[in-house]
Amino acid sequence: MIDVEVVQLLVSPAHRLAGRPSQGPAPGQGDERVPRAEVRARLGLVGDRYFAQAAHRDASVTMMSVENLPTDIDPAVGLRQTRRNVLLRGVDVDALVGATVRLDCGEGPVRFSLNRPARPCAWMNVTVGPGAQKALRNKGGVRCTPLDDGVLLVGPARFEVVSGPT
Repeated sequence: MIDVEVVQLLVSPAHRLAGRPSQGPAPGQGDERVPRAEVRARLGLVGDRYFAQAAHRDASVTMMSVENLPTDIDPAVGLRQTRRNVLLRGVDVDALVGATVRLDCGEGPVRFSLNRPARPCAWMNVTVGPGAQKALRNKGGVRCTPLDDGVLLVGPARFEVVSGPT
């Protein structure tokens, strides 16, 4: 196990990046970042736009490493711009595609299957800034399936690779 930090959590009830990037993102209610997120096995984050959506069962939660954010393009970049769900400091989740991991924020461990890369799209050039899509290539986070019910909290956490990437 390693010590990590959950820097931000985002639970968004609505898709904000729909249509053409040139039209800009749809307005949202508040900034959608939360201090606490409830996780349901194989369903996702309670209240999120991908929760219990059959088409997103293998990708209902997206984790990203803060170290991979293009802060040279926008120093304030975070989950509001990238639209990922969990921002971690201290582990390169992009290198763990195919692994099963355990994240414990102090309320019990939650396992996640890290299924596939979250490929950055053209929206990144709009929400983060010009060049962000290219800067996030192979560093855009990982689409995951939660394997346990639990709670994620912003703050210190413990991270463990349960089974290695394939």
